[in-house]
Amino acid sequence: MLSQKLQDALNAQVNAEMWSAYLYLSMSVDASLKGYKGMANWFAIQFREEQDHAQILINYLLSRNCAVKLAPIAEVKTSWKSPLAAFEDTLTHEKKVTAMIDNLCRIAAEEQDFATANMLRWFVDEQIEEEENAQDIIDSLEKVDDSKLGLYMIDKELAQRVYSAPAPLTKE
Repeated sequence: MLSQKLQDALNAQVNAEMWSAYLYLSMSVDASLKGYKGMANWFAIQFREEQDHAQILINYLLSRNCAVKLAPIAEVKTSWKSPLAAFEDTLTHEKKVTAMIDNLCRIAAEEQDFATANMLRWFVDEQIEEEENAQDIIDSLEKVDDSKLGLYMIDKELAQRVYSAPAPLTKE
């Protein structure tokens, strides 16, 4: 059984992942309304991934016979002045999530909970990828500045992203 401190921290992370999903859904809607269908697709996939992250944590809590406590989702921003602003907010948010995952790792290490530490390794790797992806898109957007053709090309590229379920959800 997990300590109460670790249960509470994992439950908080479940709710943070659901808030993240809501944020990315909002970004997808905003991008779609502004005619950036590819960026809307990218954010819609982020929405699904964040839901998956919450589900991975929920599955883990349940596997350890712990209660899952879902909390109300706080309001999220609904509009961004530009695609660059949306992706800058994405990177800022992902860095915050990385700090939250790092904190979970610290708690697991302090409590010598090796099973939880092992489960969290996937999240550590995932956060490296999340931050790198956001930074790469920011770099591309900064290169094209306000070029409509450049934005069009980036939007087309982001439209190619496809959803795939994360490995922890595909295990039997």
